[in-house]
Amino acid sequence: MQSDSKLNEPNTLVDKIEADLLDYFNTHRLKAGDSIPKEVELATQLGVSRTVIREAMLRLRTRGLIESKKKRGTIITNPDPLALLEKSMYPGILNDETLRDIFELRMVLEIGMGDLLFERITQADIDELYAIVADEPINTQEMVFDADQEVRFHGKLYDITGNETLRRFQRMLLPIFKYVHESGLLKKPIQHKKFVSHRGLVDVLQHGNPETFRNAMRNHFENHFQRLF
Repeated sequence: MQSDSKLNEPNTLVDKIEADLLDYFNTHRLKAGDSIPKEVELATQLGVSRTVIREAMLRLRTRGLIESKKKRGTIITNPDPLALLEKSMYPGILNDETLRDIFELRMVLEIGMGDLLFERITQADIDELYAIVADEPINTQEMVFDADQEVRFHGKLYDITGNETLRRFQRMLLPIFKYVHESGLLKKPIQHKKFVSHRGLVDVLQHGNPETFRNAMRNHFENHFQRLF
């Protein structure tokens, strides 16, 4: 059996040089907007052909880490860490293990967002949330999953955080959450039990604190957790 270090080693010379280039940028403290050496110079420094350098650079360009500029050559960019993820988050082509991991990830994120919410929420936000959940009970024994309502309510929570990365992540996670919920992947039976509804969460945002919100959100996901463990 291979050790972890062996498993993490690059599989090809281009893989290695791709990693070496990133190490080179880091060692030389290159930042977004900085120019990098020409291919021939990099090939000499790294001891490989220009063909290998060119292929490794193409990969970095595809990942959004470098780009070409007129009169400046190739420069370091400020990469968008979610761009490639957004292009690959299609629930129908992800395997069951990945879907389950993402299902869990969304719940963990939302349980942990209490401090950001209480730091940035306004009364106008709370009023809007109450309008969204006007027809919901405070607590319910029914496992309700309405995709439109999920997007409206939980999307508003992500908006309140003021964190654009979280907002974009939410747009990727909810379709997968819905897919897993409806797919039969989580086969454990639900032992019906009262859980905090969306309306109950808004009451906590109005009168509670980050800790009570974390507990309420954990309870909000209770039936989903029952299907996992």
